Amino acid sequence: MPSYLSPGVYVEEVSSGSRPIEGVGTAVAAFVGFAEKGPANEPVLVTNWTQFTGVFGGFVEGSYLAHAVYGYFLNGGGSAYIVRIGGEDSTADTGAATAVAVATLPAVDGDRPALEVATRAGTEGDGLTVEVSAASDASDDNFKLVVKKDGTAVETYDNVSVRKGANNVMTAVRKSRLITIRELKGSAALVPKKNTEVALAFPAVPVVSREVGVDDYIGDSGDRTGFGGLEAIDDVTMLCVPDLMAARERGLIDDDGVKAVQQAMIAHCELMSDRVAILDPPPGLKAQQMKAWRVDSAGYDSKYATLYWPWVKIVDPDSGKAIHVPPSGHMAGIWARNDDSRGVHKAPANEIVRGAISLELNITKGEHDQLNPVGVNCIRSFPGQGIRVWGARTLSSDPEWRYLNVRRLFNFVEKSILQGTNWVVFEPNDPKLWDSVKRTITMFLSNVWRDGALFGRTAGESFFVKCDEENNPAESRDAGVLNVEIGLAPVKPAEFIVFRVSQYAEGAGLSE
Repeated sequence: MPSYLSPGVYVEEVSSGSRPIEGVGTAVAAFVGFAEKGPANEPVLVTNWTQFTGVFGGFVEGSYLAHAVYGYFLNGGGSAYIVRIGGEDSTADTGAATAVAVATLPAVDGDRPALEVATRAGTEGDGLTVEVSAASDASDDNFKLVVKKDGTAVETYDNVSVRKGANNVMTAVRKSRLITIRELKGSAALVPKKNTEVALAFPAVPVVSREVGVDDYIGDSGDRTGFGGLEAIDDVTMLCVPDLMAARERGLIDDDGVKAVQQAMIAHCELMSDRVAILDPPPGLKAQQMKAWRVDSAGYDSKYATLYWPWVKIVDPDSGKAIHVPPSGHMAGIWARNDDSRGVHKAPANEIVRGAISLELNITKGEHDQLNPVGVNCIRSFPGQGIRVWGARTLSSDPEWRYLNVRRLFNFVEKSILQGTNWVVFEPNDPKLWDSVKRTITMFLSNVWRDGALFGRTAGESFFVKCDEENNPAESRDAGVLNVEIGLAPVKPAEFIVFRVSQYAEGAGLSE
């Protein structure tokens, strides 16, 4: 109580004893894989494609990470954590020299090189060419130097020469933003040959600078490596490892290694209890092979994991060629889009896969009949309706956790209540606190019911919250424990739509 020392009117602000619970985010993905550059084994948050390319580079051969992230943002994803593995940290030594591409200009008198041309720092993404042609002033040994970017002239130096003076080519090129020129030892005053063009192409960047094994993916939570390092990030709700299949295709990991990594993904999500693993199947499987892989080879059983098949066919934004990519990145984006437009309680299915032009395999209904019961969420192509996700199941054998939206709804509710009731810790464990906690949780779940996430005509039919003397006896209070029991009736998807059609005699009608 405050001390009042002099007469007067005092105003006090007091707490109502309860605080509203705010819903947590449900659509933050984490991607683990190979990248062109960027910090190694360090989760980095990106919120759009431009941020990703600025930190990790673009599309590179031998990696599906960039394509997965691109598909994620294309399909509605908003935020993602990227963990680069298999490469050295490209940001560790900021004073290191930037890689350059070098070429030589041949001399007029034979095959000897006349000048060396190199790229300037900051042009790693350009493929540049340098052309030598006749100068507008053809007197003496003048020539024209043209710098081209993707075949288009971007810099021109006319009437330059190798002689000392104002029109010296090395002096003229000092103002270039793209190239540098220097004389080669023993080649002083050699005139470059006209009507020649050399390319300043950078060598392919290896996305994996060393052997990659199972431990690189799994990592360690203490060292913050692999997806083990994601234990320190509470925001993540989806885990994707598209480059697990890239390593398999390159012979870096065998089928047992794939299974070990995916089992570790599932274990990570079960440990955290607030995220779901989106697993990719091996490429090139037919329907029966997919079923055999799911049931006999992998055999996963978890309410914190889901599996999509087949791979999707897209147009590579970099090369313009059609390629097949693992579906996990596109599916994560669809989850995010579905959560934003409908809510986490809506099954992320019957949704268009943006960016997909075809599928690795178009399956039949009979094949789908074999795969859906074992938890394979099929992606199908329908005439006039595009390519759609046509499944919303987890990999759990428990019927209570069969549907993906039920699992994710409980993740949302549990995490929201957990974060929204921190204020209760160290409060007096008495009936006043019990009523306050019950009232707070009831208000939150009432909003969840109003959003259509719970089954029931009234809020009382949809959930219950119990926090009283019955489930908080003296022995629990003496141990410092507050018990709250919550029951939810989640809305489950209408997976099978059945219309019963029959004939009836004219005028007979149906009985009232």
